Amino acid sequence: MDSPTTEIRTFYSIREIREMVEAEIIQHRALLDDYSQWLDTLLRNPESSKKPEWAKKVSELQKILRAVGRKGEKKKEKTAYSTDWVMFKDLMLCADEFGEVEIIFEAVEELKNKIERLEKVKNSLAEHERYGFGKSVVYVTYIHEGVPEK
Repeated sequence: MDSPTTEIRTFYSIREIREMVEAEIIQHRALLDDYSQWLDTLLRNPESSKKPEWAKKVSELQKILRAVGRKGEKKKEKTAYSTDWVMFKDLMLCADEFGEVEIIFEAVEELKNKIERLEKVKNSLAEHERYGFGKSVVYVTYIHEGVPEK
């Protein structure tokens, strides 16, 4: 996750690209697991579960994140489940303790989407390898947000 969001890298085999993708998948799965455990801890907090508005917010958040498309529509829908976020210059700020849950939910969804995209690339690379295309070829690869696209 230390890589830039957009880069062009040169690889000397499909296997080399596949290994990079597999390493990204492992790294993102570990992060997803950490965030999922963190979220679970927050949601199981006995103090929070006593608050009916907390449970309602969690339920609404889960519904919205499942219903909204996996693209940029989430940002528009954000106000539907929390009005405690305020814009300050170029950042959104939240003083509500539920804000932490919201950003972890969003991060978890984003990581799931990225892992899915990486898995598709990995499968495509495996097919490419199986057919034996491009032996002794240099692959100039466009990588966007850690996922090879071209």
